[in-house]
Amino acid sequence: MRLRHIEVFHAIMQAGSVSGAAQLLHISQPAVTKVLQHAELQLGLQLFDRVRGKLVPTPEAQRLFIETEKLNRDLVAIRRLAAQLRSGGEELLRVLATPALGASVLPAAVTAWAKAFPAGRCQLATHHTREIVSSLLLGEADLGLSLQDPRHPGIHAEVLASGDMMALCPRGSPESRQDGALRLADLKSELIAMAEDDPLGHQLANAFAAQDLHPVPRISVQTYQLARSLVESGLGLSIVDPFTAAGCVAAGAAGERGPVVVRRVEPAISVPLVLLVPASRPLTQAGRRFVKLLTDSTRASLARLA
Repeated sequence: MRLRHIEVFHAIMQAGSVSGAAQLLHISQPAVTKVLQHAELQLGLQLFDRVRGKLVPTPEAQRLFIETEKLNRDLVAIRRLAAQLRSGGEELLRVLATPALGASVLPAAVTAWAKAFPAGRCQLATHHTREIVSSLLLGEADLGLSLQDPRHPGIHAEVLASGDMMALCPRGSPESRQDGALRLADLKSELIAMAEDDPLGHQLANAFAAQDLHPVPRISVQTYQLARSLVESGLGLSIVDPFTAAGCVAAGAAGERGPVVVRRVEPAISVPLVLLVPASRPLTQAGRRFVKLLTDSTRASLARLA
């Protein structure tokens, strides 16, 4: 018997009639009759006796029903799972992001996802890119978000959005009183720098060196969120990724002037938002929908910097 035969056979056994089986399966009565006839033809035996317009199971049908009960339950479970996968259902989505992205782009994306999929479940964690790659390869996460492409053969990387590094200037500082792009040579405030092993910090150091500038920061930090907090406290100026900067713009757009003025940096240093997934395990439907919401919310956030 084929799977479709078993499905129709069980529906008839449960409903006791062709019309009842058609209602259970959401198909027409002729379709049920056709499948039943084909099943009996393939088996070479009659499954039901037609008695005064009713279907009465034969002894052979009773035995088949017992033997195929578990398989039919499995089919029902598979259909239920397929429906959940199609809708986003109750599938668990495991997302990792670098600390900067966890504080900047994830909140808006997860908020939109939670509204769109009220039955969905999501686990969030922040790690550095190296740990994200390791977790993806071990099957401990479904997708990762980073500010760099790790260029690993086991990881598929895709740029979802990009922007330029921005200067966060404490309000009242010399840099905050001017408009337009801020040249690196014109920095006067105390520079709060990223640690030397940070990839974007390394790019920024190269940009300074290209202009024969060699600042010696007194304070360096490991995360852009900490850099933002120090700027907000008035300690100094910092140059951060565009996603962290967009959060400052959004925070100051609602009412009173915020403690930070955001300016573009010249020369421009482009920063991507990179989606990381295992090359051997494509994203599920729920994962693809999450990425779409993330991309839309991030691009809208970056547009505020224009």
